[in-house]
This record gives sequence, structure tokens and C-alpha cells, in this order.
Amino acid sequence: MEAVGAQVVAHYRSELVERLRARGGTVSFAGLTIHLAKEFGFCYGVERAIDLAYAARKVFPEPKRIFLLGEIIHNPEVNDQIRNLGIVSVSPKPDEAELEALTLGPDDVVIIPAFGTEVGTRRRIEARGCVTVDTTCGDVMSVWKRVRGYSKDGVTSIIHGKARHEETKATTSQATAYGSGHYLVVFTLEEADAVCRYIEHGGDRAAFLERFKGAYSAGFDPDLHLVSVGVANQTTMLRGETEEVQRRIRSAMERRYGKEASDGHFRVFDTICGATQDRQDALSKLLHTPMDLLIVVGGYNSSNTSHLAEMGEKVLPTYFIKNAAKMSSVRKIRHWNQHTSQEVETSDWLPVDRPVTVGITAGASCPNNLIEDTIRKLVELRGLSLSEFMASA
Repeated sequence: MEAVGAQVVAHYRSELVERLRARGGTVSFAGLTIHLAKEFGFCYGVERAIDLAYAARKVFPEPKRIFLLGEIIHNPEVNDQIRNLGIVSVSPKPDEAELEALTLGPDDVVIIPAFGTEVGTRRRIEARGCVTVDTTCGDVMSVWKRVRGYSKDGVTSIIHGKARHEETKATTSQATAYGSGHYLVVFTLEEADAVCRYIEHGGDRAAFLERFKGAYSAGFDPDLHLVSVGVANQTTMLRGETEEVQRRIRSAMERRYGKEASDGHFRVFDTICGATQDRQDALSKLLHTPMDLLIVVGGYNSSNTSHLAEMGEKVLPTYFIKNAAKMSSVRKIRHWNQHTSQEVETSDWLPVDRPVTVGITAGASCPNNLIEDTIRKLVELRGLSLSEFMASA
């Protein structure tokens, strides 16, 4: 880890961002004001995962084969750098046919990404004798511990998250791998309300299962498996929403079984990622600052980044971009629309005939060098001198 430290820093560090942070995260120059959120970018878990991937290449130099299950984190630039090390990305959940096609064996190394992998995938890889480099975040493993506990006690895990996200898939596999446990994934408060109604009043079993198709364990029966539940979450969800899911389900249990008896039917532990919460809190504070627009930088498939963009959209014009190249001119920016799940183009997004104040934040999987690129591009688009701007910072 120490040996590759300088290499990692060279790829992702930004002296400009560090200078801005040192002076409070704000700089104003010739009509352009930039505010950085107090907390943004790489968290400890992401840094550790990247360091381990680089270290794996150092410990196992080519021609040793190293494979990565999917992406190390949800950031395209970082994953490109990992591939440049000669590390080959494969399916996040390779089946036996794919493993056989790769001729995977004891001479090979497999990296497990920061959001973990499903229990069955790990078992298949270990059965082939591969060396594994596990970069799973500690906060994710804390959720797994709670879910396994629920399973052992016959308690159904209700997981607040995205059913198709790699982390949630890894978590749900923990609920079913060590016994006869069950799970149900809820994404929205509306879905949580549907669960609450069924807990209280029952309902159309077939319709319930159809609504949550693909988001529950094999053999899940709402009439049987919503009697005793424990809530957990995908670590990158909005804290306020997870707490609201917890509150609503607890209240439903109290109404169904009585307040004193509900403890035997409901469990909850705080499994919200501290780094995710720090970034959400910092943005919440930044949004109280008068600004013309907000730029959120990060991978489009990054859950924690998407939630930052959601927060911004409720307050002011917000542009979710994966890199500075998306800001092609003051007339045109391409950015991610979460509601349609596609990149869209907005015209005349950056004012040029008056002073402008821009807020910038980034998800936990976004490196500082991409933040610097964003700042540099804003300066360029406003027609300012980069050297003078940097001197003022």
C-alpha cells in the first residue's frame, strides 16, 4: 500500500483543490465565484479500494493475471486507470460458464470491488483456488452483519436501496446464504407505504408480489414474512429517507400489534455510511448559500452522487456531469437526467454577461483531479486567465 501511494496520488490528487479547501472552499475572481462543499470526493472506503487495486498489481506483476468483478467503484475515469494497470474487468456476477471460459484457477487473482459481491460469486471464485483481494467497504460489511443476524433469528430483512445495485445484491445474498432467511427491497417511500399497508391490513398477495417483482427472496410470502422484520439499507441512500422508511414501518408494526408488543416484530440498527452522510450534510449547508447553479461531479451510476444531485435539484439549477468535458461551451452542457436515465443537453446554462456564483460538489467515488478539471473549465468558459485565477486562490 505504501509503495503505490505516490502513484495513486499522482493520478488523483489536485493541488488546486487542496489550496481552495485550505482557504475555506471559496474563491472569487473577476465576476466568477466558486463555492466548494466542505466535504466531497473520495471517502476512506474508496481510497482503500483503489489503493488495494494498485497494490495488487504491485504484488502480482504482469504476466500474472488479475481480474476485477465489474468496477472497483462507480467512476469511469478511475476504472479506466485500473484497466490501464492491466487489470481485466469481468462480469460482477460471473457464472460457471464465464469462469470456465476465463480458465480461472489458482494462478489468478480476483479483486472484489468496494461494494462487495454476492456470496455465491465469492464461493465460486474461492472454489477455483483463486487469490482474492477483497476491497469491500467496512460500512457495507457492517450492514451484512446485521442482515445475517436478522436471518439467523428468522427476521425478514427490509432493505432500503436499489434492488439492481451491486451493493444491494451483495447484501440480499447475505440474507439468504446462511439459512432460510428472506428479504424485501424498497426503494421509495411509496413502496415503503405499500409494505406498511400490507403489514397492517393484509391485501392481495399476488398483486403485492407483482409490484415488488425482482426485489424479494425466493419463496417470500408477505403473509408470513412481514410478521417480523428488521430494516437495513444500501449505505449510499439519503439518510433522511432511510430514517423515514424505518419510522413508517415501526409505526405500522405498532398499529398492527400494539406499541408494547411491536418490539418483537421490528428491529433496526444504524447502518448509514458516515462518509455519505458527511457529504449530504455539507451540501445541505452549501445550499443555504446564494448561488446561481450547482455542479455535481461523478459517475452516472454512482448512487451516492445521484442523491447529491437530487438534493441540488430541489433548490436551484443543478447539472450532474461525469467530467469537465461535458461543459462544452457557455451555450451547451451535457448532463445526466436521473428521471429519464439519459444524458441531456441544456443551452445557455452559464451566464456570461453578469457575475455568477457556482457551487461544486462530488460523490464519494470522484477524485479531486476531476474537480480541478471542472474549476479550470469554468474559468476558461468565463474567458478568464487561469494563472491569475489560480494566483487568487
